[in-house]
Amino acid sequence: MKHKSLAYAIKATLPVLTGYLAAGFAFGLMYNQIGYNPGFAALTSATVYSGSLQFLAVDLMGAGASFLTIALFTIIVNSRHILYGISMIDKFKDMGWRKWYMIFALTDETYALLNHVVVPGDIDRKTFYFQLALLNHCYWIIGGTLGNATGELLKFNYKGVDFAMTALFIVTFVDQWQQSKTHLPALFGLGCTLAALLLFGADNMLIPAMAAIVILLLAFQKKVEGETQV
Repeated sequence: MKHKSLAYAIKATLPVLTGYLAAGFAFGLMYNQIGYNPGFAALTSATVYSGSLQFLAVDLMGAGASFLTIALFTIIVNSRHILYGISMIDKFKDMGWRKWYMIFALTDETYALLNHVVVPGDIDRKTFYFQLALLNHCYWIIGGTLGNATGELLKFNYKGVDFAMTALFIVTFVDQWQQSKTHLPALFGLGCTLAALLLFGADNMLIPAMAAIVILLLAFQKKVEGETQV
C-alpha cells in the first residue's frame, strides 16, 4: 500500500520536481554569490523551506540587514500560510505527529497539489499527503544544494536567475489548469489577485487577495469538490 502511495505521490509531484530543482538551483547559485557554501544552502533549504523568502533573504543578507528586519519580512512574506493552514484543518486531522510536519511543509505548490490531486480509493490519503509533502521538500533541498555546489565550481552572470520562482508559479498554474475538471479555484485566484492589485496596489495586495481566495473556496467548497469528483 505504501509503495503504491509513494509511486502515486511521485507522479503527482513531477511538475513540482522540475520546478523546485530549477528554482532551488537558482537560489543555491545566489546563496553562493553572497558567500555561503553547499552545507549552508542545504541547511537553509531544509529548515527555512520558503522559496520567496529565501530569495528575499539573499538580498537582505547581502545588504547586511539586521536579524529583526529579516524576522519582520519573514512574518510579512509568509503571513499567507495562516490562511493556508485554516483551509487544511480537515485534511491534516488525525495525522498524528505527521500533522506538525505537514504544517511546516505547506508551501504554495504543496498546498496547490493537496487541493488539486484526487486520491484513489485504494490509497491511504494521510500517507499520500505526507509523502507528497516530503518529496517536495526533498526536491527543494536537492535543487538548492546542487545550485550552490555549481556556484562553487563555475562563476557567471547571475542576472535574471531570481525569475525562476515566477516561472515555477506559472508552470504549476498551467499544469493544474490543464488537468483540473473544474477551473473555479484558478478563476477565484486570478479574480481576487487582480482585484487586490487594483484596490490595494502591488505592495499591499497579498493578504487581501489570499483572504478573499480562501473565503471563496470555503463558500464554494461543495461545488468545487462535487465537480472534481465527477
